[in-house]
Amino acid sequence: MADDKALIAQIGRTIGLWGDLKFHLHTDFPQQFIIGKTFQSNRGPLTIADFNEKRSLIRFIGHESIDSAKKLTNTKLFADEAQTRAHCDLEEGQHFWFDVIGCSIVEAGEHLGKIHDIQRMGDTDYLLIDTDTTLIEQGLPKRFLIPYIERFVIKSEIENRSVYTKDTKDILEAS
Repeated sequence: MADDKALIAQIGRTIGLWGDLKFHLHTDFPQQFIIGKTFQSNRGPLTIADFNEKRSLIRFIGHESIDSAKKLTNTKLFADEAQTRAHCDLEEGQHFWFDVIGCSIVEAGEHLGKIHDIQRMGDTDYLLIDTDTTLIEQGLPKRFLIPYIERFVIKSEIENRSVYTKDTKDILEAS
């Protein structure tokens, strides 16, 4: 995470006369947006006055007029690792991206590389892998993408900093 903060939402245009703003989530955890909670933004701290997940609307304390709210258009909200762990509940087998980034990719005992980043395209997450130097020396690409789906990811052992895969060397070789 850049600066130990992750982008979790972006504020869009104003809606109505009372400072409501269109709200674009960049997180899988909308339950963290509760009235009274303060988030860091690229314009300073913002505290939620009202949130309507179904309509994707949000209002902030001190910005309850249309003129004041307009100043927040395109503002980005961030959460750090501690906030995320405290306010987002994972289900069995789920992991935070910041826990997965940096893990090794292992296929059939072979180290293919390390997870550099995670990119979401459509509704699928892709692991961006920095290829192991020994494989780069064999002429393989420096980076490749692995879809983070059951077809390719067997298991993730975050405590061992390893993600075990199948058929991903084929992806690397075809990249």
